[in-house]
Amino acid sequence: MLRTIVKEAKTVDEALRLALEELGIDKEHAQVEVINEGNKGILGFIGNRNAVVRVTELFNMEDTIQTFLKPIFDKMGISAEMDIEYREDSILIKLSGDNIGIVIGRRGETLDALQYLLSLVINKNTEQYTRVVLDVADYRSKREETLQRLARRVADKVAKTRRSITLEPMNPYERRIIHSTLQEYKNIDTQSIGEEPNRKVVIRFKQGNARA
Repeated sequence: MLRTIVKEAKTVDEALRLALEELGIDKEHAQVEVINEGNKGILGFIGNRNAVVRVTELFNMEDTIQTFLKPIFDKMGISAEMDIEYREDSILIKLSGDNIGIVIGRRGETLDALQYLLSLVINKNTEQYTRVVLDVADYRSKREETLQRLARRVADKVAKTRRSITLEPMNPYERRIIHSTLQEYKNIDTQSIGEEPNRKVVIRFKQGNARA
């Protein structure tokens, strides 16, 4: 969670300096609220009141990403460059570097796990949900294209034979691609069956019009 500290000193500037030092951050990474500006009182000492400030650490997205991923990559023995792209309600982190392919793992399982954990870390510190996409060498887009081709090929076969076909187990992200791709097929129905991590998509023929 984001850290907040209240400091009291003779002046606002002094209270702010003490708060920033204790939090270990710069002023540009802080939200400052002056609770009491303080005063010197009569003759400089009668009724004297100290200044009081509340300083809250601002969430730094890039630092959070680096802090989470770098130790993992160090243990994996790889050096990764991160290209971070901010969008309206999501963030895309593209990874590149030597031997970076190891981050993908079998069928993208390692990449998916890192993406899930990073999403938890980021959204713990933000009020509005942010979709996190972690990608390596355009693996996501290439995998999406592969799954779209697979879905259409299988759907055509199901439409021709009128026999259901069950695909191999897929993660939620991949299953959504299959379902979305085949929405255009009016004579094809898709359904997910089974339990994670072995949940699969079944592609079925249904009576109706030909493909749109």
